[in-house]
Amino acid sequence: MTDSTIQLVSQLTNIPSPTGNTQTIMTWLHDFLIQHGYQPTFNRKGSLIVTVPGQDTNQARFVTAHVDTLGAMVRQIKPDGRIKLDLIGGFKYNAIEGEYCTIHTQSGKEITGTILMHQTSVHVYADAGTAERNQTNMEIRLDEKVTNADETKALGIQVGDFISFDPRTVITETGFIKSRHLDDKVSVAILLQILVELAKTKTSLPYTTHFFFSNNEEIGYGGNSNIDENVVEYLAVDMGAMGDDQQTDEYSASICVKDASGPYHLGLRQHLVQLCENETIPYQLDIYPFYGSDASAAMRAGADVRHALVGAGIDASHAYERTHITSIEATERLVRAYLHSPMSE
Repeated sequence: MTDSTIQLVSQLTNIPSPTGNTQTIMTWLHDFLIQHGYQPTFNRKGSLIVTVPGQDTNQARFVTAHVDTLGAMVRQIKPDGRIKLDLIGGFKYNAIEGEYCTIHTQSGKEITGTILMHQTSVHVYADAGTAERNQTNMEIRLDEKVTNADETKALGIQVGDFISFDPRTVITETGFIKSRHLDDKVSVAILLQILVELAKTKTSLPYTTHFFFSNNEEIGYGGNSNIDENVVEYLAVDMGAMGDDQQTDEYSASICVKDASGPYHLGLRQHLVQLCENETIPYQLDIYPFYGSDASAAMRAGADVRHALVGAGIDASHAYERTHITSIEATERLVRAYLHSPMSE
């Protein structure tokens, strides 16, 4: 079902959903799940929960992926009519330099622009290449005829308006998916595809499973609530981090053994590894040094569960990201195998 999953990835990445402004994508998810026979519910924070009854109703699983993405807000309308940004999520200004973006105004009007250094022109600024990429120096050039703050305000733009980044989703003939926001819309697509399969085949899972689509993960508290008291295991499906000293690649499922919050549950990790071995699923074990997940947020909130984190390997995380179809397929196979397996010990 990888082709269907890739189509879902493309659809999802093209729905703007910066943390704090996720109503559109959550409505899309709600309608999608209704169409496939589910009865999803929203919590007060706007996250979406789908419960699939299992053969064992005394023990349950909790599986999450997050729809919210990196983004920004209007921090200030500058005297020349350009926009100063305030970042949402953990990324650096250099990761968005030159990116197309959209400002979502209070009235619903959308205004496009480009994120640039103030000192962009090498013909004018001697420090165009050396000036720090920071909040002071970076700005949005609007695709509107504005020369001062009043003209920008007249468009309906105000402080606090959300800013989303153009995903530029491309699927190459060689099987790579290049896009912003693969973190974590690849995982959302995987969970949706599995839910579609369960509905079509009327397959019964061994345990009642709560699928939780969170909308605040990028700011640290997406999936730390609404955990039923019968939940024994919590699996976060999120991106695998790639870089120096990392084993994660774009062709395997990544199983996180430790992130910035500390080690993940050893027994559940070993269970996932054994599933990969049994099913011949390519995988890598890894430590993500500057990372937190919905599962780690749940642990900080005091959840009494065994927790784990798996995901597709994503290159250039929190920038213009990339993965390969084989990594998505491996992760989907692992999650599917897990959902049909006995509880870990």
